[in-house]
Amino acid sequence: MVYKNDAKEILSLIELSKTNSDIVFDVHETDMTFIWNVEETLNITVDKVPYQLSKNQIIFLTEFHKVDGIDLDKARMLRFNQPFYCIVNHDNEVGSKGLLFFGATTIPIVTIADNDVKDFEITWDIFCREMDQQDLLQKDMLQAILKRMLILCVRSLKKSTQLNKLDKTQADIVREFNYLVEGHYTRHHDVAFYAAKLNRSPKTLSNLFSLASERKPLTIIHDRIMLHARRQIVYTKLSIKEIAYGLGFEDIQTFSRFFKNRQGMSPVQYREKAALQQN
Repeated sequence: MVYKNDAKEILSLIELSKTNSDIVFDVHETDMTFIWNVEETLNITVDKVPYQLSKNQIIFLTEFHKVDGIDLDKARMLRFNQPFYCIVNHDNEVGSKGLLFFGATTIPIVTIADNDVKDFEITWDIFCREMDQQDLLQKDMLQAILKRMLILCVRSLKKSTQLNKLDKTQADIVREFNYLVEGHYTRHHDVAFYAAKLNRSPKTLSNLFSLASERKPLTIIHDRIMLHARRQIVYTKLSIKEIAYGLGFEDIQTFSRFFKNRQGMSPVQYREKAALQQN
């Protein structure tokens, strides 16, 4: 089921199975995707990293994630583009920016609690019924249902993480930090830059993240740099020097040391290993 209009606003709801799972790979610019596993196990590899979803777990992806493979029995996919609903511009409505999407390296996987499954099922059923409507109010209704689904997901994510220890102001700082890293990691590698953007000190950020995450702010920045570096090395033909400069490193030696310290091998060795795995 697909909704689209002349303004290139698109929303699709797909019941996935083994016969049509290839549609997962058909990603377009600004697409946001969530895949809800409704059977026992779903295996998906994203950016060469394998993930296994249990029943009633949801994984969230953007256009920037490279899905390498997927194996499923039955799942539900919801995909929408930015013209249909911009999670950044409407962040005050659902609070998903920096959590479900643009979360700085970590791919969110939401586990739906048993007592919440009914709410998700009802929302999906209403979604499906509304997709059959053909009137002037359809878009508004679909956006409203999408917002409900996203809010349910945000609530579930907070319940299952340490974010539930934070008040709203603290949680918003964590989300905004994640989003800022997503936009500036290629040029700014230090915590001080992001702290200044948030009108906080680096120490304040560190203390806050010690409550909400096992990763320090600097680790999050470095992990985001590494994620992009691995993607560029594996999926493009750019030279290591070009990748290094694109990530804000002044020289290839500094980048190579940075990469090897975190990956355990040089960028060249990593590319060679990835090429062997693809053959």
